Amino acid sequence: MSPARPPIKVAVPNKGSLSESAAAMLREAGYAQRSDPKELVLFDEANGVEFFYLRPRDIAVYVGEGTLDVGITGRDMLLDARAPATEVLPLGFGRSRFRFAAPVSSGLSVAGLQGLRLATSYPGLVETYLADRGVSTRLIKLDGAVETAIRLGVADAIADVVETGTTLRQAGLELFGEPILQSEAILIRRTDAAEPAGLGQLERRLNGVLVARNYVMMDYDVASAEVEQACAITPGFESPTVAPLAKQGWHAVRAMVRRSEAQQVMDDLWELGARAILVTDISACRI
Repeated sequence: MSPARPPIKVAVPNKGSLSESAAAMLREAGYAQRSDPKELVLFDEANGVEFFYLRPRDIAVYVGEGTLDVGITGRDMLLDARAPATEVLPLGFGRSRFRFAAPVSSGLSVAGLQGLRLATSYPGLVETYLADRGVSTRLIKLDGAVETAIRLGVADAIADVVETGTTLRQAGLELFGEPILQSEAILIRRTDAAEPAGLGQLERRLNGVLVARNYVMMDYDVASAEVEQACAITPGFESPTVAPLAKQGWHAVRAMVRRSEAQQVMDDLWELGARAILVTDISACRI
């Protein structure tokens, strides 16, 4: 009997906006997760995974140094850390935009930031972005409430995570320039290192959760003469399943459809003449 492989070591956010969503996704993927938020380490023996609960900002550093095999963190935090770690898989939650902002009617542009004071919680990310565009600023690192930096005289402009923009408007600020980054939660691994044992299974499981969340299964009956047109409406992930019905001149069709488009697809099929249109959730899959 060959010896069991050592467990893959996975870093998971211990708090913040990514923590609960990361744990929920791992549970959906069949992994055990901690029940006590004070737990720092959890060994899922059945799946050969050891989970370490760490500050989201530190995860890229631990993975980049090779202390842990893979981790879940934000794309913004990975780039800000400048650690030797690489994005493996976007995870579809924790989405945010990173933007520049300045006082209303300031007329600032990205090029106009040259020599100014810029407050941000992500100095590594911002410095790299500006350096790529030949702009040099005095970066002021703040841990939070960046939007108050201008009012308090600490900075001339800011770079921060933006959701609705309401907080910035309340602070008398407006956005300028293109988005610095579109961020979301991602799975990362060390750059230029051998693939850790168990990563393939973890990636397949997480990708299965993403597909199950974003797609539904659609079944319907349609006249044989309309099958080709119906399949054009529901092409499926690879190809729809088509089978003849006992009812002469009719076929049953099954296909995966994007959840966000399901209602419109049902309307289109109904107009085509399809009937008995059913939509069911996908609890798990491998694609």
